[in-house]
Order: sequence, then C-alpha cells, then structure tokens
Amino acid sequence: MFDWIPVEVYTNVQYYVLLIISILIIVHAMVFDIKDSKSIAFFNVFGAFFIILLTIYMGQRPLSGKYFGDTANYARIYADLQQGKELIIEKDYLFNYLMQFSSNYISIHSFYQFLDILYILPIFLFSRKYFGKYWFFAFYMFITSFSFWSYGVNGLRNGLATSLFVLGLYFYDKKVLMYVCMLLGYFMHASLIIPIAALLVSGLYKNPKIYLYIWLLAIPLSLAGGGMWANFFSSLGFAEDRTQGYLTGGSDEYNSQFSQTGFRWDFLLYSASAIFAGWYFIFKKNIIDRFYIHMLGIYCIANAFWILVITAAFSNRFAYLSWFLMPAVIAYPMFRYKIWKDQYKVFAVILVLYFMFTFFMNVIK
Repeated sequence: MFDWIPVEVYTNVQYYVLLIISILIIVHAMVFDIKDSKSIAFFNVFGAFFIILLTIYMGQRPLSGKYFGDTANYARIYADLQQGKELIIEKDYLFNYLMQFSSNYISIHSFYQFLDILYILPIFLFSRKYFGKYWFFAFYMFITSFSFWSYGVNGLRNGLATSLFVLGLYFYDKKVLMYVCMLLGYFMHASLIIPIAALLVSGLYKNPKIYLYIWLLAIPLSLAGGGMWANFFSSLGFAEDRTQGYLTGGSDEYNSQFSQTGFRWDFLLYSASAIFAGWYFIFKKNIIDRFYIHMLGIYCIANAFWILVITAAFSNRFAYLSWFLMPAVIAYPMFRYKIWKDQYKVFAVILVLYFMFTFFMNVIK
C-alpha cells in the first residue's frame, strides 16, 4: 500500500508526521481552550482517522531486515511455515502458535497488520477509559514514546506483550480479566514477568516513597556492581535463552544491534522524567489516586531492574518493560485533576519536549 515510500525513509516519514502534529498541538494549545467543545470534537475525529492510518502504515511496512529488524526474521519463519515446515515451539507459546495458525490462512502482511492492531488497540482503549474525551492526547503521548515504533516493527513479541499488559490495566477494576490479559502477555513474551512481578509487589506495598527509594537505590548498586547484576540474574535462569544473551552480552550480534553499551546516563535521565512526574504529582500536588500510585510502583520497580542491568548489551530490551508505562505515569494526573492554571498549555509543552527526545534519538542523532 505504501510501496511508493522508499524503505530507507519509511520510518522517518512517520516521525516527521508526528513532529508536524506536535507543532499543531502546541499552537492549538496556545490559542484555544481545551474545554472548547469544537476542539474536543475535532481531536476525537482526527484521532480516529490517525489511529487507522498509523495502524495501516505500521502493519503494511516493507519486509526489510535492515530497516525493521525482526520484521524480516519473522517473515522468513512465516514463509517456511507456509511451505509446510515444522516450527518447534518451546517458549512464547501464544505468539508462536498464533504465527503457526495464521500461516495457514493469511499472508505475512495480513499477519503483521493483525499484530499491529493488537499492538495499538489496547493503548487506545486505555486512553479512552482513563482520559475520557481527552483520550487523543494520552494516546498521542504513547505513540510518540522513544521505543513505540521500534517495538511495533522490530521487537514484536516484547511490544505485543506490553500492550496486553496495558489491556490488563484497562481491566484494573476487573481483576480476573486483568490477570488473564497479563498471563496472555507473558505467553506472548516471557520477559513480561518483570512488570507482572512489579505489579504484584507494588500491590502489596502501597507506599509510593518505597517505590522511589527502590529506584534511587538501584543507581548506586548498578554503578558499584557493573556487569555483576547481569551475570547474577542470568545465572538464576531469570530469563529465557535469548534474553540471557541480552544480559551477558556474549554475542557480537547483540552488541552490534545496540549502538552503545555501558552506563547509559542519557536513558537514565529519560527514565527519571517519569520518576520526577510521579514524585511531583503525589508529594507536591497531593494527588492520592490508588490506580496512579500502583502504576508508579510498577514503573519504579521495573525500571529499577533495568538500571541494575543497564551496562549489559541490549539492555534496552529490559528498559522497554518499564518505558511503555511512561506516558501514563506522566500524563494521567494532568487530564484527571486540576493542577495548573493553564494546564492545557503546560501539557502541550511537556508533550513536545517528550516527543523531541524521541525525534532527536531516532532521527537527528
């Protein structure tokens, strides 16, 4: 469908479109009131159109390994399945059985299209439930996140697993459905055990100060321990075989795919933006919201785990297990509570700054 767009600029096209929309949002915020009914109606209609276009654009991407990583790898496996070859399934049962089943009926592009619907729909549902008529702004913050595009076209299993986790949070008040979604996410990709464990721990200990202390403590522990933590978690059999490779960095393949290893201060500062937001809203603005405090706890604990293994090659795979919640942690209070006088303007500025990190790291750097 988008064959007319050269593969080498396919990803950047969506970043430039997001840049244009970000500029339009901040200009709109400086001129109009967020409570204006016509503005709300416009963003609801525009948001619906944008979701459809984004989902199709992502799902119909070229089958390039150079520009879309695992897109080409899964396409080769899919082609083998269509030719009758057997797939030995030992892990990530939901994803692999889904791929095996789909190969009997639909093309690889249709399969990817279905996966990206499954990837994006929970984010829409979450935004619609918790942000109401302002859902588009929350949704937009999700899709302008640093790793959103990457985990829709490259780290597919990771991305789908975290979206199922978000769907679980959508059913937060229906615990059985919530845990079913998260269990499905685990069987999509076993690494989801990290945010699931964080959810359980933060559900038992509801003091947000504890979460912040855990996050802060992880920094000196990581600096002092270096690669010890990666080796420790790997020795416990904490992760699946491929993920252990991410931790120990024993393969040049993983090192070559992550452009810089060592202690990533840039990514730590990026992660800290959500920590600061949680601290500010809860302790400075006195927002006591059970769901929000629980989300912050999940983020803090999952991100602390990543900090411990931050020096490992491909540790960005673990970073995403907390980063996918950043938009919710930052945006949730701003559209649920009255915090500032010109709240829409403040949020627009925050959104643009949030996106500019994504734009800089993926386009400019």
